[in-house]
Amino acid sequence: MKKLLFAGLILAAFLSFAVTKVAFIYVGPVGDAGWTYAHDLGRKYLEEHVPGVVTDYQESVPEGKESIKVIESYVKKGYKIIFTTSFGYMDATEELANKYPNVAFFHCSGYKYNHRNFSAYFGRMYQARFLTGIVAGMMTKTNIIGYVAAHPIPEVIRGINAFALGVKLVNPKAKVKVVWTHTWFDPSTEREAAEALLDAGADILAQHQDSPAPVQAAADRGDYAIGYNSDMSAFAPENILTSAIWNWGPFYAAAVKGVINGTWKHGFYWWGMDKGIVDIAPFGPAVPDNVKSVVNAFKSLIKQGMFDPFKTPVMKIYDQDGNLRAEPGKGLTDKELLGMNWFVDNVEGTIPQE
Repeated sequence: MKKLLFAGLILAAFLSFAVTKVAFIYVGPVGDAGWTYAHDLGRKYLEEHVPGVVTDYQESVPEGKESIKVIESYVKKGYKIIFTTSFGYMDATEELANKYPNVAFFHCSGYKYNHRNFSAYFGRMYQARFLTGIVAGMMTKTNIIGYVAAHPIPEVIRGINAFALGVKLVNPKAKVKVVWTHTWFDPSTEREAAEALLDAGADILAQHQDSPAPVQAAADRGDYAIGYNSDMSAFAPENILTSAIWNWGPFYAAAVKGVINGTWKHGFYWWGMDKGIVDIAPFGPAVPDNVKSVVNAFKSLIKQGMFDPFKTPVMKIYDQDGNLRAEPGKGLTDKELLGMNWFVDNVEGTIPQE
């Protein structure tokens, strides 16, 4: 019995040593069907694909200084890898990375990564946005396409512009009308913005919001919508055209494996459609075959690295003031994309200061 007890203690010690504890900080609820839901799918993928990993998460954590206490609580509980998954956590994550050099911190959608234990990561969602813009441009009847937008930061602006470039490629007469909500997840506010765009003549809605409220608002009017973050077809089966979707799992698995193996190099990671981190959801029943063919052709080029909406544009890119921003085939640098603070010329709306 003593030998069995001793063996059990040794096994327990070994297992506790072998376990890697990974924490996730979420800005919204895991049931939002959007941004946080997509990250949580990635967390589950990580647990399934990397042996010895256990995870935990805290949802609906306020951005800014308020997040420090929550993030630090995981450090004190022995979590060695922490992912903070919203732009507003950037400064808090940097502060704690400096304070705790033996913990690996990863921040999503920001631009700071100036510590050996602090990396930034994102995905080239603008590639998927461009494809969904093609769908909208080919299917609109009113030539007014609405876009319910969250906060006026480069991430959101870049997505709007990519979407608008896709629209313009196939329909130069169409305009993308933007309404800002200044929210990430507020279904009632996002529905109000969607309804305002529909009242203004939009017959297709796109969105950078975490809830399916804009999709549902369009369906209630008998109009079409394009979802975001995850496949939102369940909320409007007949009215959804597609969604621009995230697949965070492969990145989370690669990052955690790298930290465990000691091979991870800190820096800024910006993966694209070629690595599967971004994509579009299956087409809805209303999307005709000719639209699918055009979208799939550009999708194939993007995945092969032969085309990128901003880096190898097929058209000249002008801003709203008529300034030439990029020539066909030349495009914009990553630095220019990460700091984007202007709209392309077929967007109607302004960029407010927050």
